[in-house]
Amino acid sequence: MSYNTNRDEIAQQMGIYAAQILKGAKSSDLPVVQSSKFIFVVNLTTAKALGLVISPALLARADEVIE
Repeated sequence: MSYNTNRDEIAQQMGIYAAQILKGAKSSDLPVVQSSKFIFVVNLTTAKALGLVISPALLARADEVIE
């Protein structure tokens, strides 16, 4: 299982930071931004190999299930 930030959001924020720096902003003046979108991924192949049983309720909440 993995609960992580959304990579698309991170890439977008990096582009915004790069544009601001190229326009002359100092990196120390840029705000620290926290992610607001997270993704939950469950790898069923690994869970089965480890002998773990993942509940259907948990699978229903997952954004992505790797089988």
